[in-house]
Amino acid sequence: MAHAPLMTLELALQQLLEQVVVLPDTETVNLLQADGRVLAQDVVSALHVPAQDTSAMDGYALCCDNVHSSDGALPVSQRITAGSETVPLQPHTVARIFTGAPIPEGADAVVPQEECELAGADASQRPVVQINSVPIPGQWIRRAGEDVTRGSVVLARGTRLGAADLGLAASVGMASVKVVRRPRVALFSTGNELIMPGTVTPQEMPPGTIYNSNRFFLHHLLTRLGCEVTDLGIVPDDLDATVHTLRAAAQGHDVILTSGGVSVGEEDHIKPAVQVLGSLDLWQVAIKPGKPFAYGRVAGAYFMGLPGNPVSSFVTFLALVRPFLLRLQGVQDVAMHTVAVRADFDRPQADKRQEFLRVRRNAQGGLDLFANQSSGVLTSLAWGDGLLDNPPSRAIVYGDMVRYISIADLL
Repeated sequence: MAHAPLMTLELALQQLLEQVVVLPDTETVNLLQADGRVLAQDVVSALHVPAQDTSAMDGYALCCDNVHSSDGALPVSQRITAGSETVPLQPHTVARIFTGAPIPEGADAVVPQEECELAGADASQRPVVQINSVPIPGQWIRRAGEDVTRGSVVLARGTRLGAADLGLAASVGMASVKVVRRPRVALFSTGNELIMPGTVTPQEMPPGTIYNSNRFFLHHLLTRLGCEVTDLGIVPDDLDATVHTLRAAAQGHDVILTSGGVSVGEEDHIKPAVQVLGSLDLWQVAIKPGKPFAYGRVAGAYFMGLPGNPVSSFVTFLALVRPFLLRLQGVQDVAMHTVAVRADFDRPQADKRQEFLRVRRNAQGGLDLFANQSSGVLTSLAWGDGLLDNPPSRAIVYGDMVRYISIADLL
């Protein structure tokens, strides 16, 4: 019996994203609680930023027509600090001004204090300043609306908010923002061989058992992507138990995510269990590590099943689950962006599948390769800071420019 051809990652992701309906529910949250959340509506500025022309330096505001050489001397007629009100600049004078302070009417430039020096006082005992450079109109002035103009969209709907975005929202007067509610995800692992850390000491581990590492990194990946996670623990390799857990997980959750049990062995019960309650597509995706991936529906919840090997589970999550969850919250750009980086290693063997190799940037600006690229070696992910996205059947020669994905940038 011939096997169906493997599905490319590009096609699998396309078909997966076609199923997504953005969550309709929204909530308003304080900016201090909005990090990582996704905007449900545009943030529109009600003012210019800056609101008026301001100084970009500590120095002296003046009219350039009054300084025609680098030895001009003018009296100081006022002192302007940030947040203060101004009066028009008196003719043939300067204003002592500080960074962020408003430019007075009649001034068209600021000369930094480093280019000036006190030269005594005039008859009215006002300080006189020697201007040691010829100013140019507009220099060191931040124009009103230079950063943001009134009525402009400063953050678009679908933006996943980061620190700079939150600062920008605050700069236009927003104390809170409307965001898409968090996706509710039910998470569990399958496998009789799995044991939770803390329940059995390493010395007492029964033969053939392993600690459940997938539970921990998947939980944290989900929370970093803005999800509310319900951890349902470990489900044994039993059809009835799997059906029971899936039925419970579908209640009150948008997504069910599992690891393990998505192959076609006699003890892999995810496929028949999901089919009892809903529908399932079992995909063989042409990636390494990875390949088995399950997608379907259980009642009103989306279902996604990851392979059990930890590196396969981690990589498949980043490649397929991450973009799905972001699109569910309204993010449009969900791609894993790559940058060209030099490979400081040889890898003559090429795989027919698209490979995601665990790598780390080095001090020379290139990439080092973790020696053991097995799908069960979680050490490779803890050691590395990114993935090398290598096309099918491509050998790598030292010095080649390759496609690097920063794991930190994905989260």
